[in-house]
Amino acid sequence: GLLNTVTPLKVTIVTNLLNLVLDPILIGGSLLRSVFGGFGAAGAAIATSASEFTSSLIYLRLLFRRKLVDWTKLIKPPSLASLLPLVQGGFAMLIRQMTLNVAFVSAARRAQAMDSSGTMAAAYAIVMQIYSLGVVLHLGIQGTAAALVPSARAMGGAQGDEAARKIADRIFSWGTLLGVILALVQMVAIPYIAPLFSPLESVRQAVKGPAVISALIHLVNGLVFAGEGVMLGLGQFKDLALITCCGVGTMVACLKSPLGQTLNGVLLSLAAFNTVQGLLTWLHHIRFSPLRRRGFRKFRKGLKSVEDEC
Repeated sequence: GLLNTVTPLKVTIVTNLLNLVLDPILIGGSLLRSVFGGFGAAGAAIATSASEFTSSLIYLRLLFRRKLVDWTKLIKPPSLASLLPLVQGGFAMLIRQMTLNVAFVSAARRAQAMDSSGTMAAAYAIVMQIYSLGVVLHLGIQGTAAALVPSARAMGGAQGDEAARKIADRIFSWGTLLGVILALVQMVAIPYIAPLFSPLESVRQAVKGPAVISALIHLVNGLVFAGEGVMLGLGQFKDLALITCCGVGTMVACLKSPLGQTLNGVLLSLAAFNTVQGLLTWLHHIRFSPLRRRGFRKFRKGLKSVEDEC
């Protein structure tokens, strides 16, 4: 909210280093092995919980130091009127996340049920790991849009809307450019990085086609994540949830069709989901968003009348 990206980065580095140190100790380090035998998976959970708790304490101290929070307001229950917009927005985002979970669980289930050897399931897991590396960068675009658009709009009036509109347009452009770059980089890197995930030749061969499809999905991901970030920044939670439901519906329909019987088809279903998401978020930006260019239609009508007179 304060556009301070350095402080969260420092806190994240500290807490991740703490997690990195605690993991080997609590999972089964030499000290605990001799005393307790190690905690295994529970130790990993304890290490993560400890690092997250440390992160919350650091942020709380920073908020108090900068006088952004005081104890009286912290322990005072908020009014129902102030909670209602948060509840409405939170419910819309909950529905959105639930539909996303349904879609991706369905895709994983399809991949796992394709063969008893587990080759397709392993290939799907590898493809999604490679694909998720690019998604991390797209999420950076999304977070940037969610922070900068409302900050510019806070100027108020037409001036604020115009500033926010210019930022949103630039974010869409940069997001699209990032998608093109990621698609090219992933396609070039696939022959080199895919063998690093599995020694089995059958899995390596199964990865090739779906990995190319996942690389092409980045071409529309630029629109998807930029549009989602702009909508989050504008508080358009209900519209975003509806768009996500449309995308998920398309993906599930593809998975239920004969397309979902192959691993390439599962990735094409994901591509259909992202394409619908990208097109609808862009359509929302230019036609239904609070930042839409309201005077464009009037300008076009005026131009047509001038042409008629001539």
